[in-house]
Amino acid sequence: MFGRWIDLSALRWLHSLKLAVLTCAVLGLAVPATAEVRIKDIANFEGVRENHLIGYGLVVGLLGTGDKLSSSPFTRESIRGMLERLGVANLEGDTLKTKNTAAVMVTAKLPPFARRGSPIDITVSSLGDATSLRGGTLLVTPLTGADGAVYAVAQGAVATSGYNVEGNAASVVEGVATIAKIENGAIVEREVDFDLYQMNSVRIALRTPDFTTAARMRDAIVAKLGPRSAEVLDSGTVEVWIGDKGDVPGTITAVENLTLTPDSIARVVVDEKSGTIVMGADVRIAQVAISQGGLTVRVKENYQVSQPGPISVGGDTTVISGSPINIGGTTVVVPETEIEIEEIDGSFTILRGDVSLQELVDGLNAIGVGARQTIAILQAIKAAGALHADLEII
Repeated sequence: MFGRWIDLSALRWLHSLKLAVLTCAVLGLAVPATAEVRIKDIANFEGVRENHLIGYGLVVGLLGTGDKLSSSPFTRESIRGMLERLGVANLEGDTLKTKNTAAVMVTAKLPPFARRGSPIDITVSSLGDATSLRGGTLLVTPLTGADGAVYAVAQGAVATSGYNVEGNAASVVEGVATIAKIENGAIVEREVDFDLYQMNSVRIALRTPDFTTAARMRDAIVAKLGPRSAEVLDSGTVEVWIGDKGDVPGTITAVENLTLTPDSIARVVVDEKSGTIVMGADVRIAQVAISQGGLTVRVKENYQVSQPGPISVGGDTTVISGSPINIGGTTVVVPETEIEIEEIDGSFTILRGDVSLQELVDGLNAIGVGARQTIAILQAIKAAGALHADLEII
């Protein structure tokens, strides 16, 4: 009885294990193959965006690495104008010989809904022939928008990430010392007029327009907010209607966190400069035979120097005391050329119809081709009409 009880317990344990494995398998099949993303990660809300700002200013306090006033007249005139506004007048052009000032362009991005007094980051870039902005201080610089109005004012000590060291025989350059950043270097002085509560609807702009993705986005919003709460205007725009309460921020918060699976067209992107190839998961290739081979010719030039002895026949002559004397031979450079020819026989590999991305990569690896050869093969397949995807070469 005791032994039979052990056997029955083992059978029950095995039965429970089979049920657990079967449950895990069923749950695994229920998991979608593609990942879902939030709407806020693939789209923007119309009107909620940054605005670019730009300004012209001066960086002072440089250790002799500023603009040369002889070759940067705008820097000289800017220094004169600044000093005149501060009460220092009657300056002649020849008296300005400073090397501690550089003219710069200041750029920044005004965040959406930025309020007066809010700090923003700025980027300072040299405009003249300054070699480094390290250790400088940016003077008060107004930052204007596309409409010409001043939206922020920048000032502060610059921080560069690069350096430049020069000597008589060598120099060391690390990074770009003529570009600097100032965190919280500008203060917002003017706000962009935009009132969310005056809107009856909100438009969502897809960063990559696609009708299928727009339709899926509409379905996700309707499932959250109710029927007729959203509609597709075009491949890149979905309009969301605000409810009776008019809570625009609440509606945006509810919508931007919804998840969906974006769709994309089949595309192959090729960067010939670096040999980089990126292929989408939906790339398909019809049945095609591929053969890769070629002829490689290597040409190597070697130069040998023939140096004759101090006294040799046929060399240059000179006249000493009225008599010609041979002073030696002539140095001659003798080139030697080595040519190597290597021929690689190509072998055919057949890719059958409706080939997936993994099968395509396996097929190309089977014939031992590199990135450069793969680019040529993809172009040939596209020309043959067997590549069912967009081939984009950048």
